[in-house]
Amino acid sequence: MREKVTIFWFRRDLRLHDNAGLYHALTSGYPVVPLFIFDRHILDVLEDEDDARVMFLQHTVQHLQAELAEDGHPMEVHYGTPERVWRQLIDKYDIAEAHANRDYEAYAKTRDADIEDLLRGEGAALLLHKDHVIFEAEEVQKQAGGAYTVFTPYSKTWLAKLDSRVDEDADGGPVSFYLKAYPCGKYSGAFAKRSDFGPGTPCPSPADMGFGESPVPIPGTTPVEALIAHYDQTRDIPGVEGTSRLGMHFRHGTVSIRQWARRARALNATFLNELIWRDFYSQVLQVHPRVITESFRPEYDAIAWRNDESDYERWCRGETGFPMVDAGMRQLNAIGYMHNRVRMVTASFLTKHLLIDWRWGERYFARKLLDYELASNNGGWQWAAGSGTDAAPYFRVFNPTAQQKKFDPKLVYVKQYVPEYGTAAYPAPMVDHAAARQRALDTYRAGLARARAEGSR
Repeated sequence: MREKVTIFWFRRDLRLHDNAGLYHALTSGYPVVPLFIFDRHILDVLEDEDDARVMFLQHTVQHLQAELAEDGHPMEVHYGTPERVWRQLIDKYDIAEAHANRDYEAYAKTRDADIEDLLRGEGAALLLHKDHVIFEAEEVQKQAGGAYTVFTPYSKTWLAKLDSRVDEDADGGPVSFYLKAYPCGKYSGAFAKRSDFGPGTPCPSPADMGFGESPVPIPGTTPVEALIAHYDQTRDIPGVEGTSRLGMHFRHGTVSIRQWARRARALNATFLNELIWRDFYSQVLQVHPRVITESFRPEYDAIAWRNDESDYERWCRGETGFPMVDAGMRQLNAIGYMHNRVRMVTASFLTKHLLIDWRWGERYFARKLLDYELASNNGGWQWAAGSGTDAAPYFRVFNPTAQQKKFDPKLVYVKQYVPEYGTAAYPAPMVDHAAARQRALDTYRAGLARARAEGSR
């Protein structure tokens, strides 16, 4: 008779420390077999064969597997569809239960429901845990009930919730219950042993999955404490290293969001506020999954976008004639990252100056950003387009020239990515700012009037 096991399914939580789902798996009472699936449903739709995110995932998973192997523990790593892989695991192991951390995106929820049904048919359970956010949607609610749709009151309730229960940390100091670490290392002996269950399966290479190596550099995670301490002073200046670059690591869970929220709480309230924004956009996606394809404010889907493909291509290449926009797009294309302030400027330019549907820009960022996070990316683009949760009216239109003069007055950032700026080789602005702004205001006004008229019928 085979020994029963627990499967822990790594997804967006690629670490062995302070991992909620892994902790619950290790305390389940059964030997734990770790699992990672390079999901073909996701990988097969990526457009670039040298997508740096695949390389990052492969290297990270390979390191995890090697770390476990050093202590004599097997890890299952597969390339395929989750349905096929789990059927193979059911044949190989006597699974008592499986654990994973919750993912709030539409595909992930459907995937998990399918695997839950599959395991239930085998007498096992898939148990999901909170790990990717500090608070899930139902944990931060209005006093009268229901989810917030405006950030400021959400953030106040979020902070109050954080302070509503204070415990002691491992050193005896005060810490919010919601930020306490899960002591996975204390139970590492519960991992299955290679001597009992075999060596697991080898990690496929990028080439095995149809991908090549990428020259795009992957940002590290240390040391950024000193940077975070001054985050409020440097975050808006694209010409200096003033942001943490932790977004990719939050996205894939190579760092703990609880650990960094503890540090932010001690070091810089502005950085903590960015983590609250991350939770806020996640809860918008959880409660309103339609925002993936629709405007949060439905009336904004009546905007008559121009959607000129040649204008869009110029924006993608960074050839608009507006130096901050072009520097941002070229930075994105070169290193898979764009400074946070510049993201707002480039998104505003596409949606307002060029009147191109925010969904086009959101898809391009999804293709290129190393730190792509559906909820945050969607929220940011809808903020720029005026169709999202932001309380400001639609007539906020960033002036890209004014933004450059304010945040990059010495052209440090612009010259780094647009070296031909100021020469005859640099193109003239593709639109006049004042005229484009007025066109945007007229188009938005007409679209919203049309939506109101149609809604009153």
